Amino acid sequence: MSQMFNKDYWSQRYSKNEIGWDAGSITTPIKVYVDQIVDKEIKILIPGAGNAHEAEYLWENGFKNIYILDIVEIPLLNFKKRIPDFPVEQLLLGDFFELKDQFDLIIEQTFLCALQPSFRTQYVNQMQSLLKPTGKIVGVLFDFPLTEQGPPFGGSYEEYFSLFSSIFVVKKLAICENSIKPRAGKEFFIILEKQ
Repeated sequence: MSQMFNKDYWSQRYSKNEIGWDAGSITTPIKVYVDQIVDKEIKILIPGAGNAHEAEYLWENGFKNIYILDIVEIPLLNFKKRIPDFPVEQLLLGDFFELKDQFDLIIEQTFLCALQPSFRTQYVNQMQSLLKPTGKIVGVLFDFPLTEQGPPFGGSYEEYFSLFSSIFVVKKLAICENSIKPRAGKEFFIILEKQ
C-alpha cells in the first residue's frame, strides 16, 4: 500500500490542515453540471470526498440519495458537523477499491489525481463496476504533466482518453472553461458514460 492510500498519511494532512486542494465550496464546473440535473432521486457517489462541498451543495438543493466516501474519518466528521441531518449510513468510511454498490452518477473531483498513477487502471475498472448500466462519471481532472511527485498527480488529454475510452463512452474530455481562478487552464471537465 502506497502512502497515497495510507490512512495515517491523509489523517495527518487533515490534522495539519494541509488541504490545499480544498476549494472551500463546490467548484463552478461541477455546480453548473449539477444545476441542470432534473431527477433529484438519482443515487450519487462522491469518492475521496474530503470535506465534500459538492455533497453539501447537492443536499441543500434537494438531492438526498448521496453517498460520501473517504478513507479517513476527519473530513466525514467535518461534513457531519456542517450538515447534522445528513444520514450517517450515507457517510462511508473506507477504501474506494473495496466498495460494492452501484450508482447513477459518480462525481469526480480530482480523486483520480490523488491516487498513485500505478492504480489508474484499477480505478477505471472499479468505477465501471460501481456504475449502474446507464451511469455516468462527471467532474474534473487535473491537466498538468504526470510525474512521480504528488499527490496530486496530473495527466494529459491523451493519457486520460486512453485510460477511459476502452471502458467508457467519452462524451466530454475538454479543458474547463469555467474553472475556479486558481485552477484556470489546469483542469479537464469529463463526462464518461458506461458502455
